[in-house]
Amino acid sequence: MSPLVAITGNGAAAEAMRQIDPDVVAAFPITPSTQIMEDFAKFHADGKVTTELVTVESEHSAMSACVGAAAAGGRVMTATSSCGLALMWEMLYVAASMRQPVVMTLVSRALSGPINIHCDHADAMGCRDTGWIQIFAETNQEAYDNLIMAPRIAEHPDVRLPVMVCMDGFIISHCIETMRLEDDAKVRDFLGEFTPVHPLLDTAHPVSWGGLDLQDYYIEHKRGQHEAIMNAKAVIRGVSREFADAFGRLYDLFEGYRLDGAERVLVAINSVCGEIKEVVDELRDAGEKVGLLKIRVFRPFPYDEIREALRMARIVTVLDRMDSFGAYGPLFTEIRTALYDLEPRAIVAGRTYGLGGRDLFMDDIRGLFEESGRCLEKGNIESVSGYLGARGE
Repeated sequence: MSPLVAITGNGAAAEAMRQIDPDVVAAFPITPSTQIMEDFAKFHADGKVTTELVTVESEHSAMSACVGAAAAGGRVMTATSSCGLALMWEMLYVAASMRQPVVMTLVSRALSGPINIHCDHADAMGCRDTGWIQIFAETNQEAYDNLIMAPRIAEHPDVRLPVMVCMDGFIISHCIETMRLEDDAKVRDFLGEFTPVHPLLDTAHPVSWGGLDLQDYYIEHKRGQHEAIMNAKAVIRGVSREFADAFGRLYDLFEGYRLDGAERVLVAINSVCGEIKEVVDELRDAGEKVGLLKIRVFRPFPYDEIREALRMARIVTVLDRMDSFGAYGPLFTEIRTALYDLEPRAIVAGRTYGLGGRDLFMDDIRGLFEESGRCLEKGNIESVSGYLGARGE
């Protein structure tokens, strides 16, 4: 078994990139993802990777270079956060529509304005419909493991789509945890050789990328993207099982934590799930029927699987770490959709929390379970949605 090391989430992501040794990395550093590229640039300078490192003038240029390098036939990676991701927006759609298996680490941070450099999920959720597969990580270990799996998922012939691996800014990216970094040779053996599809540099078989696509075929090509991302569910599960066989850690589309017999369930994404697990354990020991459903894969969204996992729940409280102005939160909307056809179905409430890095404390989590208990006693919900921990709430 590989030894335990103490490392930040960003440092772990950089180590995964070193072990993957992609053909091209194009990036423009932005807080809080900067350390990933700083560390990777050191690996490049020290000759520890054979990667072509492209330092560009903006994040839009970074994703443009990634798309071009992938179309040329390379295994390609990058990293960004927040406003950097927003500047890439146009090219995110291009990468997905051209079916280029680019892999990106997204270190989630609030979007301006006002200017804020701390964590929420507005960046990841804002681009949820660009056609990228989205995988989320609660811990440094999960971020590292997800990145090792990401090229296999992206490059699978049934998928051929870009993947973003998302972790929480500062909470995971800058915090040191003990985790396992696997042996370089074992990681590369797991990844295997990259096989490009219709590469531009194969001059013996000339191709054209990025052509004009008007009403005659645009909708068919969009349907093809949709079918590919739906294929990704089975591929993610298959790659995750192979990863477990190789390294001993098994992941699924989501994690059900003490859901067996749970009547009151919280649904959440990323680092806050660690605190929720602590409270669930505490309340379970006191005889309360509570549990957690932690989202790992948000796109494609596993509606059927989540419906089955929450079939016995009586009330579900969904935590969104972003605000969808004038609408319900994105995770709340997806969970409510997943449960809609159940009969009987759980009461579903949504709470917006943690914007701009606001802490969610253990007492806040206990309060959520207390609120859901009161709702069950009364037979109705206190409010469908609202802010958690905001002044004046």
